[in-house]
Amino acid sequence: MDKEPYVISEKIGHVTWLTLNRPKQRNPLSNDMMLFLKESLDNAAENQETRVIVIKANGPVFSAGHSLKEMSAKRDLSENSRQQLIKMILANCSTLMCSIMSNPKPIIASVQGPATAAGCQLVSACDLAIATNESSFCTPGVNIGVFCTTPLVGIARNIHRKHAMEMALTGDAITAQKAERYGLINEVVNSEDLESATTALAKKIASRSAQTIVAGKAMFYKQIEVPIADAFALANETMLNNIMSKAGDADEGIGAFLEKRTPNWKGL
Repeated sequence: MDKEPYVISEKIGHVTWLTLNRPKQRNPLSNDMMLFLKESLDNAAENQETRVIVIKANGPVFSAGHSLKEMSAKRDLSENSRQQLIKMILANCSTLMCSIMSNPKPIIASVQGPATAAGCQLVSACDLAIATNESSFCTPGVNIGVFCTTPLVGIARNIHRKHAMEMALTGDAITAQKAERYGLINEVVNSEDLESATTALAKKIASRSAQTIVAGKAMFYKQIEVPIADAFALANETMLNNIMSKAGDADEGIGAFLEKRTPNWKGL
């Protein structure tokens, strides 16, 4: 039995790095991998010293998506039992993706190689993403008779629907440059610059008011899914509470700006 951890967690300063650690298997989002990744994300969320989370991967592939071996290995099961197994895997994947968006800490995907199917979905679920120019992104389910319906949930909330449908209907991989143009990722860097670029972005975010970011991230994902009038109402209320709260950082931030000094954030 492989004793290596599925996910390696390392905290450096205010940033927790979570590394997918099944490189020989192309870091599939197996049921175990998803459960350990969610547990690691939950632990990082509860750590008061962690202000930013990075998801990265060991090996040449970021993530090949769901483990087809896991899904097909139980063909000797009854149809109902196999259906329940696949249903559980898909449900755990949905729970993982939703937990990334509901996590109070900003989460950055640091992508060093191909991100396929549910692996591409994982990138789309993160708040930000940086990828190397050797990375690629695809939803290839159509090539094996399985339309990538679940990955499209997150991907289509990142990019235009026609681009999302092109990826799903052709199964073709897109380059990191095209993924940046589509809006799936934020930046493309050379392979040797990925760690430093990710670190710089994470440190910049970690230097901001943690209280403000927690409330702001939650509101962003809440308002983006409702009609625009309701979105303005929700955002206005959050903005008002942010500015008026004596327990928050707005007074300190505004004062520091006016006084031309570095703000002293209260933290969480």
